Amino acid sequence: MVSMCGVCIATIAMVCAMSVFGGFQNLVGGMFSKFDPELKITIKEGKVFDPQTKEFQAIKNMDEIAVFTEILEDNGILKYRGKQAPAALMGVSDNFAPLIDIDGILFDGEFKLQDEINNFGTIGIYLAMRIGIGAGFSYPLEVYTIKRKEKVNLSNPASSFSSNYVYISGVFRTDQEIYDTQKLIVPIKMTRELFDYESEVSSIGLKLKDVKKTDRIQSEIRNILGDKYQVQNRRQQQETTFKMMEIEKWVTFLILSFICLIAVFNVVSSLSMLIVEKKEDIFILRNMGASNKLISRIFLFEGWMISVTGAIAGVILGLFLCFIQQKLGLIKFGNGGGIAIVDAYPVVVSFADVCFVFITVLIIGLLAALYPAKYLSDKWLKE
Repeated sequence: MVSMCGVCIATIAMVCAMSVFGGFQNLVGGMFSKFDPELKITIKEGKVFDPQTKEFQAIKNMDEIAVFTEILEDNGILKYRGKQAPAALMGVSDNFAPLIDIDGILFDGEFKLQDEINNFGTIGIYLAMRIGIGAGFSYPLEVYTIKRKEKVNLSNPASSFSSNYVYISGVFRTDQEIYDTQKLIVPIKMTRELFDYESEVSSIGLKLKDVKKTDRIQSEIRNILGDKYQVQNRRQQQETTFKMMEIEKWVTFLILSFICLIAVFNVVSSLSMLIVEKKEDIFILRNMGASNKLISRIFLFEGWMISVTGAIAGVILGLFLCFIQQKLGLIKFGNGGGIAIVDAYPVVVSFADVCFVFITVLIIGLLAALYPAKYLSDKWLKE
């Protein structure tokens, strides 16, 4: 029972840890999906490209494409009443709002790009806090960029900058630092004027009519554009983040596997003592005609059954704990004061992860049972 409980506890830890990492991946993926388009087209070499080609027109006219948005991004400097901050200017076409459902991430104000007279911008919440601006402020935000086609004039650096201004109509919040601390969304016409472009873009954002067809449409677009461009889905757009989380997940699993291996050593000691205790029974079985192989298999099976029973109990209890966490959120972040994005640890149970944990524990248990079953029983069988 002690050996079985050790295996059970290690299995519970593995199931819960894998499920929590699955929950974090799902949580982070959901937050990125608030700002990233379903498909994004960029050029592999270079910074910008011209979308006014027959290939892009063919993509724009595809029946599966609901929204085709031109995006031009580059760096600039924001200035508001003496305060300055670097920013990533994101010029977008008029149909940007339905591309990512901008209304779902608005913290204050409204999303607006321009009217008959003025340009408007929507700014990340922490960038807005840094320069002290908010939605609806009457004083405009100044935007400065380095002139792309001119060298910096050291005698008069101010002449090397292009400038424009926008009124802030809205503030967005995605709970992702790379967006909330850097992004300012403005009309694409304004960014083209600032960076001296005509029709170039840095990326194309696509929204599909049926998100379930993402893989097939992504493949079709790649065939149309060739190797010069890359077409990324939401996960691929944040590949580095998801890779890091995947590495953390499997490193944690590896550590817990070692803990499970240590717990399974109880099986080795228990089975070794059992073999010594059953010495007389071994002789009786041999006299009844049992072969040495059969006797060794009996102890191997019993040792493995300890791991199997512990693994099954661990998986069941682990799933039960995950279910409780999903429904009640018993384990919370910090003091549970609601400062974090979510109050409790997120949990998403993956059938594949649970099966992988179960198989891993069974293999470790089998390997641990081999030594006492094979070598120690052979010692007694030869006497």
